[in-house]
Amino acid sequence: MIIKKLPLGPIEANTYIIFDEKSKEAVVIEASGNAQKIKEELSTLNAKLKYILLTHGHFDHVFALNELKELYPDAKAFLNKNDKPLIEHVATQCAHFGIGAIEEPKIDEYVDENSALEFANIKIKPIHTPGHSKGSMCYLIENELFSGDTLFFEEIGRCDLFGGDFSEIEKSIREKIFTLDKNTIVHPGHGHDTTVAHEIKYNAYFGENSRY
Repeated sequence: MIIKKLPLGPIEANTYIIFDEKSKEAVVIEASGNAQKIKEELSTLNAKLKYILLTHGHFDHVFALNELKELYPDAKAFLNKNDKPLIEHVATQCAHFGIGAIEEPKIDEYVDENSALEFANIKIKPIHTPGHSKGSMCYLIENELFSGDTLFFEEIGRCDLFGGDFSEIEKSIREKIFTLDKNTIVHPGHGHDTTVAHEIKYNAYFGENSRY
């Protein structure tokens, strides 16, 4: 399994390509910007895109979704239903950050913890982690966790934006992420990778050596 990270879009949110070399199937997590760049990377791998998995509905993670869907009409886009209001008001989000408005992104299916997702016979475990937004999701693929804006390297996602709740993000991180295998690699929505073990010890908010 190959993982490629592409920081894209107006505030460089990480888009990830997860690719299985044997089957040539791929999953994209987030559509943060520059759909042509994502296509170039997929084409280099000769990949067949199956899913576009969105961790939440904030504008910087869905910025290029419609364009990517035009390039890959057979790839289904997934979002948790609790973030439907964010998608419906994406223009308001853009205006709040001084970014030119985009059209409402098109979602194919809603995802929750009961959704059965897999590609190339590899299971994808969706984990509902509200806090940064009501519908925030993480996706666990083998020992790789794609955490969106829930958990960063030694930090957590903002809770003062649309749909944020500090008590919810604390519960999500402590009960759903920190309980994973400590060797799990965490791929966040911004910045560089970390591990569950590192965050349990050093996270500024909820780690053993927390600063807050």
